Amino acid sequence: MATAQTLLIIGIFVLVGFDGCFSASPEEEQNPNFWYVKGKEALRASLSMTFNMHRAKNLILFLGDGMGISTVTAARILKGQMEGKTGEESALAMDSFPHLALSKTYNVDQQMPDSAATATAYLCGVKANYGTLGLSAAARRYNCSTAKGNEVKSILHKAKMAGKSVGIVSTTRVQHASPAASYSHTPERGWYSDKELTSEAIAGGCKDIAYQLVHNTDINVILGGGRQYMFPKETVDPEYPTVTGSREDKTDLVQEWLKNRENSKYVWNRKDFDDVNEGQTDYLMGLFEPSDTRYELERDPSMDPSLTEMVEKAIKILRKNSKGFYLFVEDKRIIRVVSIA
Repeated sequence: MATAQTLLIIGIFVLVGFDGCFSASPEEEQNPNFWYVKGKEALRASLSMTFNMHRAKNLILFLGDGMGISTVTAARILKGQMEGKTGEESALAMDSFPHLALSKTYNVDQQMPDSAATATAYLCGVKANYGTLGLSAAARRYNCSTAKGNEVKSILHKAKMAGKSVGIVSTTRVQHASPAASYSHTPERGWYSDKELTSEAIAGGCKDIAYQLVHNTDINVILGGGRQYMFPKETVDPEYPTVTGSREDKTDLVQEWLKNRENSKYVWNRKDFDDVNEGQTDYLMGLFEPSDTRYELERDPSMDPSLTEMVEKAIKILRKNSKGFYLFVEDKRIIRVVSIA
């Protein structure tokens, strides 16, 4: 079987002081013919493109949460400068994609959107209200009674119903807004565990996001952070002795997930993750931090796998399905602004 090739784009936001001067531009760029040739090459490439009429068997959706135009531009410039150039003339791999587009990101009830309603839009196909997950705009934030009957189904759920294997990989807690829109229907993105549920939500029968992760759509691979929301508050975290679970219903959701699934495994550290035999595993849950995972520069490689490694493991498990697979991959830990005095 061919090795899965995974491309992850990491945007880096850099604050650099300049004195107003840049190094001299490359000599060839001073010649008008240089730009004429590049323009002709771009036109030829566009005119030579043909439509791909084949039907895709597998689908991977990569989300760089925080990768707006300015962040991507900063990453492109940094890449070029690390290559000894001025930077702007550099190109990222995504710049070579045959089709690029922009989308209008707003919520039905707010101009400035959030990750919950936008995830509902690109995963479920409908714009929604701020702070809500997997619900149409008929639902109201914080209001449990408005959720019932207004659920919308995600592409992950539809792929599973079509017989495909499905997975979620994220550098956030897997109950966070972006991945949670794949499987949950909740009027409040912050209801990670039953600890956060309001009395109105409990009385109305609304379930927390971690509960829905286990009981809604049958997901084959779940990799990221978010251990604390899966265990009772009496359970001490295996890595951090001062951290405990957050659940008040005394339910071990990991065991709930494992008990009804054949060839299933749960891991929380690098060694157990590496020991997973993909050929003998149909279900894998890996939760490597109590909350979100660490930034790549801060990650302990002896304890936590990288995003690339999680994606590769997920693909090796999911691709065994002859009907294909769907995988959602999110890198949330992209931008970290550091003030320098």
